[in-house]
Amino acid sequence: MTALTSSGSTRRMVLAGAAVLLLALGLVALMVVRPSAASPSGASAAARSAPAEDSVDAGFARDMAIHHQQAVEMSFIVRDRTDDEDVRRLAYDIINTQANQRGMMLGWLELWGLPKSAAGPPMEWMGHALTPTYDGSLMPGMATDAELAALSAAKGEKAEVLFLRLMTVHHRAGADMAQAAAGAAKTDAIRDLAAGMVLGQESEIGLMAGMLKDRGAKP
Repeated sequence: MTALTSSGSTRRMVLAGAAVLLLALGLVALMVVRPSAASPSGASAAARSAPAEDSVDAGFARDMAIHHQQAVEMSFIVRDRTDDEDVRRLAYDIINTQANQRGMMLGWLELWGLPKSAAGPPMEWMGHALTPTYDGSLMPGMATDAELAALSAAKGEKAEVLFLRLMTVHHRAGADMAQAAAGAAKTDAIRDLAAGMVLGQESEIGLMAGMLKDRGAKP
């Protein structure tokens, strides 16, 4: 009885081992026939077709990722400083849209094998398109530390108006950056994303102008 049981267990172990082996061989064959886009060969192909480190594509991706990060930060701040549903909805939309776009841009830099931060000052990729007031430090449209502190300290309608004003300036500069990238970038990914940003941010600028007017405030 014991011998029969032992024999049955052995057969089951052998069959199980064979099934595992066949499954493994099948997976290997599938990988050979259909290599993953995330495989080393796929990554190498993407790197070979990647834009240069000093290209418009890479520069825009780096700078706009930083620009978007602050927009998300300001939106989180005002979300907790007001109960107004319209402002909170706008903040929520900015958080979701720009956080997603930021992730895409950082992902492309990773795929291209390029650093996510520039060795030199920001905005060099825009060249002659830079605004005359740009001094090479804080990117156009970016709120200062003092402005962020004021937004964090404000409440209610005061926080709403300050947020709408800061975000209007932020969006205008962002739309200018995106317009430049849409016309000069070499990759479809950056051109298409930048063109979409222009439309989206200009639409929100119009929305915020109306919201400021409703509150008796000027942009």
